Amino acid sequence: MKLFGIPNCDTVKKARAWLTVNGFEYEWHDFKKQGLSAEQVQQWTDAIGWEVLINKQGTTWRKLDAATKASVIDANSAIAVMIANPSIIKRPVLVTDTQMQVGFKPELYQALLK
Repeated sequence: MKLFGIPNCDTVKKARAWLTVNGFEYEWHDFKKQGLSAEQVQQWTDAIGWEVLINKQGTTWRKLDAATKASVIDANSAIAVMIANPSIIKRPVLVTDTQMQVGFKPELYQALLK
Protein backbone atom coordinates (compact mmCIF):
# COMPACT_ATOMS: atom_id res chain seq x y z
CA MET A 1 0.00 0.00 0.00
CA LYS A 2 1.07 3.56 -0.56
CA LEU A 3 0.26 6.66 1.48
CA PHE A 4 0.34 10.03 -0.27
CA GLY A 5 0.39 13.37 1.52
CA ILE A 6 2.63 16.02 3.00
CA PRO A 7 4.52 15.35 6.23
CA ASN A 8 3.53 18.48 8.14
CA CYS A 9 -0.23 17.87 7.76
CA ASP A 10 -1.78 16.87 11.11
CA THR A 11 -4.19 14.42 9.49
CA VAL A 12 -1.35 12.75 7.61
CA LYS A 13 0.61 12.50 10.86
CA LYS A 14 -2.36 10.76 12.51
CA ALA A 15 -2.74 8.34 9.59
CA ARG A 16 0.97 7.48 9.56
CA ALA A 17 0.96 6.91 13.32
CA TRP A 18 -2.15 4.72 13.10
CA LEU A 19 -0.65 2.59 10.32
CA THR A 20 2.58 2.14 12.28
CA VAL A 21 0.91 1.34 15.62
CA ASN A 22 -1.35 -1.18 13.91
CA GLY A 23 1.54 -2.90 12.19
CA PHE A 24 0.82 -1.95 8.58
CA GLU A 25 3.74 -1.41 6.26
CA TYR A 26 3.31 1.25 3.62
CA GLU A 27 5.28 3.22 1.10
CA TRP A 28 5.34 6.96 1.80
CA HIS A 29 5.01 9.54 -1.01
CA ASP A 30 5.44 13.21 -0.15
CA PHE A 31 3.61 14.75 -3.07
CA LYS A 32 4.83 18.23 -2.29
CA LYS A 33 8.47 17.13 -2.66
CA GLN A 34 8.07 14.22 -5.05
CA GLY A 35 5.21 15.67 -7.07
CA LEU A 36 2.34 13.83 -8.69
CA SER A 37 1.99 12.73 -12.27
CA ALA A 38 -1.02 13.65 -14.34
CA GLU A 39 -1.63 9.90 -14.74
CA GLN A 40 -1.75 9.41 -10.96
CA VAL A 41 -4.21 12.22 -10.42
CA GLN A 42 -6.29 10.97 -13.37
CA GLN A 43 -6.45 7.48 -11.80
CA TRP A 44 -7.59 8.95 -8.49
CA THR A 45 -10.15 11.13 -10.22
CA ASP A 46 -11.49 8.15 -12.17
CA ALA A 47 -11.68 6.08 -8.98
CA ILE A 48 -13.37 8.52 -6.60
CA GLY A 49 -14.12 11.77 -8.42
CA TRP A 50 -12.41 15.13 -8.46
CA GLU A 51 -14.97 16.61 -6.06
CA VAL A 52 -13.69 14.30 -3.30
CA LEU A 53 -10.05 15.07 -4.02
CA ILE A 54 -10.16 18.86 -3.94
CA ASN A 55 -10.13 20.23 -0.40
CA LYS A 56 -12.20 23.39 -0.64
CA GLN A 57 -11.93 23.86 3.14
CA GLY A 58 -8.15 24.14 3.10
CA THR A 59 -5.79 27.10 3.03
CA THR A 60 -4.50 26.33 -0.46
CA TRP A 61 -7.98 26.54 -1.98
CA ARG A 62 -8.76 29.76 -0.10
CA LYS A 63 -5.53 31.34 -1.39
CA LEU A 64 -6.35 30.64 -5.04
CA ASP A 65 -7.55 33.60 -7.06
CA ALA A 66 -11.23 33.75 -7.96
CA ALA A 67 -10.59 32.99 -11.64
CA THR A 68 -8.72 29.76 -10.82
CA LYS A 69 -11.44 28.65 -8.41
CA ALA A 70 -14.12 29.42 -11.00
CA SER A 71 -12.20 27.43 -13.63
CA VAL A 72 -12.59 24.17 -11.70
CA ILE A 73 -15.73 22.88 -13.37
CA ASP A 74 -14.90 19.32 -14.43
CA ALA A 75 -12.35 16.55 -14.05
CA ASN A 76 -9.87 17.98 -16.56
CA SER A 77 -9.83 21.45 -15.02
CA ALA A 78 -9.63 19.98 -11.52
CA ILE A 79 -6.69 17.76 -12.49
CA ALA A 80 -4.81 20.76 -13.90
CA VAL A 81 -5.29 22.69 -10.64
CA MET A 82 -4.29 19.66 -8.52
CA ILE A 83 -1.08 19.16 -10.54
CA ALA A 84 -0.21 22.87 -10.22
CA ASN A 85 -1.15 22.96 -6.51
CA PRO A 86 -0.70 19.50 -4.93
CA SER A 87 -1.52 20.85 -1.47
CA ILE A 88 -5.09 21.38 -2.64
CA ILE A 89 -5.63 17.60 -2.57
CA LYS A 90 -7.42 16.34 0.50
CA ARG A 91 -4.96 14.34 2.59
CA PRO A 92 -3.90 11.68 3.07
CA VAL A 93 -4.60 9.47 0.07
CA LEU A 94 -4.18 5.78 0.89
CA VAL A 95 -3.97 3.45 -2.09
CA THR A 96 -4.04 -0.34 -1.81
CA ASP A 97 -4.03 -2.91 -4.61
CA THR A 98 -7.82 -2.75 -4.82
CA GLN A 99 -9.08 0.40 -3.09
CA MET A 100 -8.33 3.93 -2.04
CA GLN A 101 -9.31 6.19 0.83
CA VAL A 102 -9.07 9.98 1.00
CA GLY A 103 -8.76 11.57 4.42
CA PHE A 104 -8.23 9.66 7.64
CA LYS A 105 -10.67 8.06 10.02
CA PRO A 106 -9.41 5.06 12.03
CA GLU A 107 -12.61 3.08 11.50
CA LEU A 108 -12.42 3.51 7.72
CA TYR A 109 -8.77 2.45 7.62
CA GLN A 110 -9.61 -0.57 9.79
CA ALA A 111 -12.39 -1.63 7.41
CA LEU A 112 -10.24 -1.03 4.32
CA LEU A 113 -7.23 -2.93 5.63
CA LYS A 114 -8.94 -6.05 7.02
